[in-house]
Amino acid sequence: MTENRQQKIRTLEALLVLDAKAGDRQAIEWLVTLRGDRLLAHAARLSGDREAAQDVVQEAWIQIIRGLPSLANEAAFLPWALCIVSRRVAAFIKARQKDRKISISLGPETQEAVHPSPEKALDVEKVRAALHHLPSAQHATIALFYLEDLGVADVAKAMDVPAGTVKTRLMKARSTLRKLLEGEQDG
Repeated sequence: MTENRQQKIRTLEALLVLDAKAGDRQAIEWLVTLRGDRLLAHAARLSGDREAAQDVVQEAWIQIIRGLPSLANEAAFLPWALCIVSRRVAAFIKARQKDRKISISLGPETQEAVHPSPEKALDVEKVRAALHHLPSAQHATIALFYLEDLGVADVAKAMDVPAGTVKTRLMKARSTLRKLLEGEQDG
């Protein structure tokens, strides 16, 4: 995506946020259409469960819409919304871990097989496979930085961590990805 197009989208987003803050329901719908897929992708990366991510994002949108009046900078909408999604995913994972502990105490846990969609290009498959070997926090950080084209400060805001943590995660993730893609590491 070109820089000019990204700027236009961010400007549109800021205008939609202003209108949504003023109570314009149509602006809220357009905002959901504009950013819904990005929030869903972020939740799916963090949770590792696309179906659960849809539920998490629906709940996050409720919180986002309710919180819009408190958003001081309309241009900061995406990092702010991503932060809300990150917190919702963290709560989901915490609840799921609690459920697993209960399940383990009651009996063996069943796991569903995850079948990724086939990709045409081998390099894309290798990169995606390597990304899935990263811890979820590093995976999400890489995705926000490179795929969502957010800067370190915005990634920090979205992940609700200090900028130094983002830099460390990026450094570690790049190193791990390099090793995996060069074949220096098993798995």
